[in-house]
Amino acid sequence: SVVIQECYVQNTAREYAKLYAAEAEPLEGFGEVPEIIPIFLIHRPANNIPYATVEEELVGEFVKYSVKDGKEVNFLRRDSEAGQKCCTFQHWVYEKTNGNLLVADLQGVGMKLTDVGIATLAKGYKGFKGNCSFSFIEQFRALHQCNEYCEMLGLKSLRTTHQKQRKATSTKSKNLPNSSTVKKMMPKKAREHRDFISSEH
Repeated sequence: SVVIQECYVQNTAREYAKLYAAEAEPLEGFGEVPEIIPIFLIHRPANNIPYATVEEELVGEFVKYSVKDGKEVNFLRRDSEAGQKCCTFQHWVYEKTNGNLLVADLQGVGMKLTDVGIATLAKGYKGFKGNCSFSFIEQFRALHQCNEYCEMLGLKSLRTTHQKQRKATSTKSKNLPNSSTVKKMMPKKAREHRDFISSEH
């Protein structure tokens, strides 16, 4: 059921957030770390909708810190402390799972997050499949800009690895215009178009 999947995804993301907090909190100057609130599944056999979820009510301004489609610029994500730490959390999870998993849809009030999603590569990660299209992972790789919190955690910049790969492939593929390396580097428009099609859950 969708409700069970939602619980599973949010609580899995919560475990990653706890590990992230354990690594980030002791760092000097890092400060408060975003928390994904727990979501509980309740079974009501007498009800015509037997499964429901219960979670803490978040009071205050609800902000989406990561956006489904990267074309929307969210200033609260870029400029707020919570937004930056959410982007760093995404980068941290991406690096920890070797680019196989990304926590998406980070949203909530201040540092308390809820209703998150997880994207995995098509094959899943350690037996776990997310509920978001893997195009989120490609988007994240292309759009993420490291901030001071990424630096504090010593995360590798996604830009430099991307450029290094590009340089390496461009020298190899000079005489081979039809090689597969060239095809992989799709023009931006085509990539955005594909993301747009597959960004539905």
